[in-house]
Amino acid sequence: MDAVKYADGVLAGDRTVLARAITLIESRKAEHQAEAQAMLVKLLPKTGNSIRIGISGLPGAGKSTFIDAFGTMLTAHGRKVAVLAVDPTSSRTGGSILGDKTRMAKLAVDANAYIRPSPTGGNLGGVARATREAILVCEAAGFDVILVETVGVGQSETAVSEMVDFFLVLMLAGGGDELQGIKKGVLELADMIAITKADGDNVKRAQSTAADYQHALRILTPSSPVWQPPVVSISALENKGLDALWAKVGDFAKLTKASGEWNARRTGQQIRWMWAMVEDRLLSQFRADATVKKLVPELERAIAQGTMTPALAAERLLASARGEK
Repeated sequence: MDAVKYADGVLAGDRTVLARAITLIESRKAEHQAEAQAMLVKLLPKTGNSIRIGISGLPGAGKSTFIDAFGTMLTAHGRKVAVLAVDPTSSRTGGSILGDKTRMAKLAVDANAYIRPSPTGGNLGGVARATREAILVCEAAGFDVILVETVGVGQSETAVSEMVDFFLVLMLAGGGDELQGIKKGVLELADMIAITKADGDNVKRAQSTAADYQHALRILTPSSPVWQPPVVSISALENKGLDALWAKVGDFAKLTKASGEWNARRTGQQIRWMWAMVEDRLLSQFRADATVKKLVPELERAIAQGTMTPALAAERLLASARGEK
């Protein structure tokens, strides 16, 4: 298939072509990347019409359960939902489980939903390298809500917040003092915090935790001049609070579009994306340089033996790439 056939298939809503198009984007082969970019140029006029929501949270917070219930609710309301669920790549084996569809049983068989698990490829932040472009392809295919799930809490928040319109953080009730180290960073990035598993005997604890987070948010300067991040308690198992959560997402969109912040955020993301791609391509070219590749084993041995500092080794590599001796 060429770029035109890929674009035509995506625009026609062909699920097989959509899957192949995202696989093309994920490929690191130069010829595939060129074809992918040609396809994206043809799709660009049909992109940008969705609400992009990033979803993160602690392990065990119930991200997949929430997305399954939330996405099913949205499709019942007439929305078309695409889920880009990023699986962590093993640093030892290089493999990923890619089991997100098994954790989203209802959404996986929903005709108005599409789930795409992708390996991170070891990228910083746990976000697949091609997730940004996969968002565009899904938008061109007619999906008007894009959910991007991260692998957990950490540097992935920053990466995901740089590609979505709205950043939702899921937290557990009564997380404890051991979570203090991550709370400030999470609070600064979140457009909303949802306390999960507010059902059964956990309802009061969830409500108490929500109040604690709401107080904490008041002492921080909001990232948006028109939006104060709310804190809600929800139950994906009992479908409680999901409609209210979606209503707040709609309020956010309305306010930020009216103020111009919505478009400004997307424009800024595009520009930062360009520079991120420059850095990625430069690093790839640097690693592929024949002189650099020849020098690497020698420098790694010297570092391991303690006869050279990493900083000096790095300078040697850069000098060799510049053609200096």
